[in-house]
Amino acid sequence: MEFRKKVEVPKSELRITHQTKMVLFGSCFAENIGKQLLENKFPVNVNPFGVLYNPASISQAIKLLQENKVFTEEDIFLNQGVFRTYFHHSQFSSADKDKFLQTINEKRDKASADLREAEVLLITFGTAYVFNLKETAQVVANCHKQPSHIFNRNKLSVSEIVSSWTELIEESIRINPDLKIVFTVSPIRHWKDGAHNNQLSKATLLLAMDELVNKFPNLYYFPSYEIVLDELRDYRFYSEDMIHPNDIAIRYIWEIFSDTYFEEETKKLCGQWQNIARAIAHRPFNEDTEEHKQFLKQTLLKLQSIRNNYPYFDCENELLLLESKLS
Repeated sequence: MEFRKKVEVPKSELRITHQTKMVLFGSCFAENIGKQLLENKFPVNVNPFGVLYNPASISQAIKLLQENKVFTEEDIFLNQGVFRTYFHHSQFSSADKDKFLQTINEKRDKASADLREAEVLLITFGTAYVFNLKETAQVVANCHKQPSHIFNRNKLSVSEIVSSWTELIEESIRINPDLKIVFTVSPIRHWKDGAHNNQLSKATLLLAMDELVNKFPNLYYFPSYEIVLDELRDYRFYSEDMIHPNDIAIRYIWEIFSDTYFEEETKKLCGQWQNIARAIAHRPFNEDTEEHKQFLKQTLLKLQSIRNNYPYFDCENELLLLESKLS
């Protein structure tokens, strides 16, 4: 007997390898997949504006990168003793104005360059609800826990999302004709919207994505939302807040993502690297024993073999670390 329904995800024609340059934008789920990609040494730039939740904030961020926007004092404000912007998540803040501007502009410089060279753009929508600053009507990436009365809140319609993203995709393809885009809806529920409004929001995002994927070639949809809701519906797959997927769920989705987009050689390399990463992270009781030195030598040989077989694999820092320990 089978006690669950498995979401069938066919192997995609899109291929991702350790040479595929990627940029990720979106909600906490983009962070989760991005973390897995970074840990497995893929060349990715994850959320250069921090976590973004809605289609309007994400498209705004991408447009700023395409325009090579330079942030100035006019774009920042002082809030609770630190400087912030309405373009960034609260993780971007500093009590030093000059340092803050330098940080966000350096991030923008790198992200603009990465976006121009990206082969894959992975977009995760979290909610269809957006906040606009009443004073200027600007879409805000984050309210930074300010009073609600200074914002307007509304739910984007399917047509609004499709219209704005059609324009953005066309411009993105004009700049980078070989760009491929993977869309996904975050399985993380926005419980503050209420159970019903959360479902309406997710449905809006799903319908908009479906229209976009059917409208353009080189657009793909990965069903992370469906996997969590149908295969991982039990609360044992959630963290203590009963909202966010836990590590088991994230690893499971990562496995499906890998099976969908990776060649066998790429998955094999990920497996080899994970074994080496665990060996490097191992902390012995005594680092001066001959046994531990032999362990380090064997690990170094394995890492050198990976570098020789896959010269594009970024492991220089780990090689230097092992060599310094052995010296």
